[in-house]
Amino acid sequence: MRAPIRTVVVLAMHGSPPLDFPRDELQEYFMLEAKEHHHPHSGEPSPRLRELEARMRAFPRNETNDPFWTGSRELAAALEKACGLPVLLGFNEFCAPDLDETFDRAAGTGAERVVVLTPMMTRGGGHSERDIPAAIARAQARHPAVRFVYAWPFDTAAAAEFLARKIKDAAE
Repeated sequence: MRAPIRTVVVLAMHGSPPLDFPRDELQEYFMLEAKEHHHPHSGEPSPRLRELEARMRAFPRNETNDPFWTGSRELAAALEKACGLPVLLGFNEFCAPDLDETFDRAAGTGAERVVVLTPMMTRGGGHSERDIPAAIARAQARHPAVRFVYAWPFDTAAAAEFLARKIKDAAE
């Protein structure tokens, strides 16, 4: 019998529209999103905005039409290898799977703990400070037996040391 998984990692990435997504629909999406952001009517997105978002998230991805998606998958695989834990990838926007779906998948593995992190290194971002914690709170309410831990923010000194090593490597 297989031992239960104790910890699963969710890597929360930003997401990017695919380069070959129809331009007219992309423009409409951003116009609707901006309009609803500045003039929310009910707190819920319009049906058309939800339709466009779903279409964009489900749009086929590859390394040519979405290099960010490809890089995110590569980072998730490298992180899994480095930490020795299963790593699931979820996106804040534009790509599937979204964070809610990814947290449900993580909880569905039988994990006792889900560690959530994002490579967004500095404070002040809406995704890292609002959207990801809100998605974690929703997941915790859906899965009370699982402990969700947000491994963020990063220690500023540790982030600076990481970046300093990159500078040193580039200067050599």
